[in-house]
Amino acid sequence: MAVKLMLHPRNQHREGYDFERLFVKSPELEAFMTRNPRGQMTINFQDVGAVRLLNRALLMTHYEIDFWDIPAAYLCPPIPGRVDYIHYLADLLAASNDQEIPHGSDIKVLDIGTGASLVYPLTGQHEYGWDFTGVDIDPVSIKSARQICQRNRLNIKLKRQNNAEDIFEGVVGPDDVFHLTLCNPPFHASLAQAEEGTRRKWRNLGKGHSAELNFGGQNAELWCPGGEIGFIARMIEQSMNFADQCLWFTCLVSKKDNLKPLSRLLKKAKVAEFKVVEMAQGQKTSRFIAWTFYPERQRSL
Repeated sequence: MAVKLMLHPRNQHREGYDFERLFVKSPELEAFMTRNPRGQMTINFQDVGAVRLLNRALLMTHYEIDFWDIPAAYLCPPIPGRVDYIHYLADLLAASNDQEIPHGSDIKVLDIGTGASLVYPLTGQHEYGWDFTGVDIDPVSIKSARQICQRNRLNIKLKRQNNAEDIFEGVVGPDDVFHLTLCNPPFHASLAQAEEGTRRKWRNLGKGHSAELNFGGQNAELWCPGGEIGFIARMIEQSMNFADQCLWFTCLVSKKDNLKPLSRLLKKAKVAEFKVVEMAQGQKTSRFIAWTFYPERQRSL
């Protein structure tokens, strides 16, 4: 029998979804409730409406978000896995802070490709009080993120990246300093590859094909020329120009095979240190890479 891997110890969703509690905050979610073969409450994760309502209920119940909505067909990310990244980033900072996790708005975080859902700033601000700046190339995503901020009266800075080739240039000012950057990059190298990924996800769910994916996603969210490795390679190269403006650059890496070539690029960039942080989520392991140009003696917060 496969062992179910656990989320981060501080992840509020480590023990699964408390549907009774979620129904209190979001009664409309109950209409989508079903039971799995073991008789446990769940929802149909192939139903786009159910997944969106689940996300909204989770944000309302666990993160004090009163309003959350995204445009049709935009990426609807699974919150437990996303917030795991936040918790492991907190551990990364703690290593430079006498093993004490830093809280409060003095910690500055740049979310590259924040998306219409704004999930990382919403959860990270609630859990640790950090000061977030969200960046995205898509104007609809920025508009959606701004509406979420306004409706919840949140102080999250949002910036539009106007050049698809740039990652930091144009959104990081000369006086900006960040403790962290985080990023969930486009995974695929083409639209055809993204569509095949959608079909594969549906097959893995065991229900055949559907015209729409429960988690959605626009082109800029799912693919870019060069795919994941091309995007992260560009990020590494461009981070050299902002080496003294960020303590830790980080990015999710979905494909384990990409770690070796990315490690070579990081060595070529002459970073002071880089590491791979693995995150156990359900039956799979995800990961992010982190690199810094600061020598260890200069990393205290």
